Amino acid sequence: MSGALLAWYDSNARVLPWRAKGQAPYRVWLSEIMLQQTTVAAVKDYFLKFTARWPSVEALAAAPLDDVLQAWAGLGYYARARNLHACAKAVVAAHGGRFPETVAGLSELPGIGPYTAGAIAAIAFDVPAAAVDGNVERVISRYYGIQVPLPASKGEIRDRAQALVPQKRAGDFAQAMMDLGATVCTPKSPDCGRCPWTNSCTARLMSLQSVLPFKAPRRKVPTRFAHVYWVKNAAGEVLVRQRPLKGLLAGMTEFPSSAWDERQAEFVPPFSATWKELPGVVEHTFTHFHLEMKVWQARASRPVLDGRFVAPAALDGEALPSVMRKVAAHALKGIKAK
Repeated sequence: MSGALLAWYDSNARVLPWRAKGQAPYRVWLSEIMLQQTTVAAVKDYFLKFTARWPSVEALAAAPLDDVLQAWAGLGYYARARNLHACAKAVVAAHGGRFPETVAGLSELPGIGPYTAGAIAAIAFDVPAAAVDGNVERVISRYYGIQVPLPASKGEIRDRAQALVPQKRAGDFAQAMMDLGATVCTPKSPDCGRCPWTNSCTARLMSLQSVLPFKAPRRKVPTRFAHVYWVKNAAGEVLVRQRPLKGLLAGMTEFPSSAWDERQAEFVPPFSATWKELPGVVEHTFTHFHLEMKVWQARASRPVLDGRFVAPAALDGEALPSVMRKVAAHALKGIKAK
């Protein structure tokens, strides 16, 4: 069974910048962290930028966190960037710059969970470990016809996947499973005719290949509301500040705002100025809640609200998360429309 998949992989592997034989564990780790909940297309340029700027784990560990957050801006799920930096420091400080070669050792590092530990162990060190991401969950659920909804079926899926891992070419097998899910056994309209396991796939034999894996119903996320302050000085610079170092979007750059509340509160000026509301609402959905923001503009002669002024043209170089880039786009568009 693993032989058929590896043969398919040898003929169909995607050419990726971290896939070359003998790839350094650092590059494998970096790619796997970036690929968490993010597509290959979105990651590729970031990966090349990071490895050009910080070609080793030692270089990344020595970089200021602010620089790492700025380079990560736009890739989303910013806790990954903070964990990336913390993990690099841990590898250098506790392991002399060498990544542990076991799943257990890798799992002790910041930001490395079961999937990432398995992927690094298999791809970088050829350890016969399963790497079970969303693509692999789908492949295994369909192949074995597992009808218990996710996430309750995760344990069985992990055990089934581990039982398939060959003793040799474990890294190629891990990547083959990921590729199979990403390019053939896709969420909708799987291309069963190209699948090396099509003749023995339980879901296909039961005509369930387009519906498995089943998932438990999602809970509706709550909506929160906020007022965002777009403050400029006489030079046209915009007020920004750093978010707290703990919590959501920790350490990232933001435009000051009111609290993100589940109740829609009236606007209360954060300091004395002439305030004008920009038309429209900026919306952004996080994992656990949806956010709706009204943007208010004003002028100030000096930094306020623990902030600092930056030129609008320099905002691209700031560690602005996606939600704040939406605010900037909305504000700049609204101002130009006047």
